[in-house]
Amino acid sequence: MLRMILLGVGTAVPDIDRENTHMVWESPEGLLLIDAGGSTYQRLLRAQLDPLKLQGIFLTHTHADHLNGLAVLLFQLSLMRYPDQLPIYGSEQTLQHAQRIVDAFELESHQVAVDWIPVGAGEEVNLGLESYRLHTAATMHSRPCLALRFESQADGQALVYSADTEPCESVQSLANGATVLIHEATTAEPFPHHTTPHQAGEVAVRAGVEQLVLVHFSPRWTMGVAEALAAVRAGGFTGKAEIGNEFASYTLKS
Repeated sequence: MLRMILLGVGTAVPDIDRENTHMVWESPEGLLLIDAGGSTYQRLLRAQLDPLKLQGIFLTHTHADHLNGLAVLLFQLSLMRYPDQLPIYGSEQTLQHAQRIVDAFELESHQVAVDWIPVGAGEEVNLGLESYRLHTAATMHSRPCLALRFESQADGQALVYSADTEPCESVQSLANGATVLIHEATTAEPFPHHTTPHQAGEVAVRAGVEQLVLVHFSPRWTMGVAEALAAVRAGGFTGKAEIGNEFASYTLKS
């Protein structure tokens, strides 16, 4: 089974029921965490997932709401005797920034061993797995940021996560033909480096995806749920659309 589980779905300022956006990809080989935006270890447990089955972490970019939980997660995994070296993937700039943050915590012996693996935009990440492939694309954000496409080796079905971005050709191309597009929808009106629900609907139409899920969204800070879904429809998308909720999962079914 290939699926994405949402661990947090909120904006940089969380709501009472919406933590900073981050998620975890589950495959037969284990778990790949996408960003570490909060109480990640506990959220993995609440999703009924074993944190010790993490096979890696992918950091999309360096904004605080996407990696504020990284150092404490490495600390907690060490305390629980995580058995392996943990790969952490991201752009060169993102990894350098993350290393400085982790170093500032001075975890010393209470940190799992990390293998920092730089990844560029437009690359296939060399995970060496049989169940899926992972491709990246650059987003249009205020810092270097990577969107991700998880594609089944068996049948080519794909799930795409936009990460933080304004609407852009590179993310749209990455999402072409995807079964599920998880797209940020932070703002009510067009705003540099972020996307509105209306714009997310337009991206979904142009990419020809089957299902659109809005994250990095707040009913308080962005707009109401019904208004957001109406905006998606006004953007032209007629497929399945929903607001992402914490611990919802999206499966690629072969």
